[in-house]
Amino acid sequence: MSVTIYHNPDCGTSRNTLAMIRQSGVEPSIIEYLLTPPERETVIKLIADAGLTVREALRQKGTPFDALGLGDAGKSDDERLDAIGAHPILLNRPFVVTPKGTRLCRPSEVVLEILENPEIGPFVKEDGEVVIDAQGRRVV
Repeated sequence: MSVTIYHNPDCGTSRNTLAMIRQSGVEPSIIEYLLTPPERETVIKLIADAGLTVREALRQKGTPFDALGLGDAGKSDDERLDAIGAHPILLNRPFVVTPKGTRLCRPSEVVLEILENPEIGPFVKEDGEVVIDAQGRRVV
């Protein structure tokens, strides 16, 4: 199965998502999107394929979101996409692409929806939150 993750290694959610992908038996293609920002067309496709609006794909925390007024109702998608192009940190993460679909994996366990093998066994996030218990049951 071909899996691509748009990853930020400094993000716990992104690291947890990557760990779940690997635990499913797949070594994904990893794009550190802050080092290698995706082209505008790729960003548009990721957002559309995930069923999101451009506004929903924006990250606020730790970004210039507020300073750029990106939450203003008068901002267009083109302006928001321009901002992502200038400041890739504005693109929320991690986006994961598989043959089963594209998702913004927030929370990280959303990735299980699009993995070929979502039965990954017990999984605990870095912060200690149990996602899948020792019996293989999802913990909600």
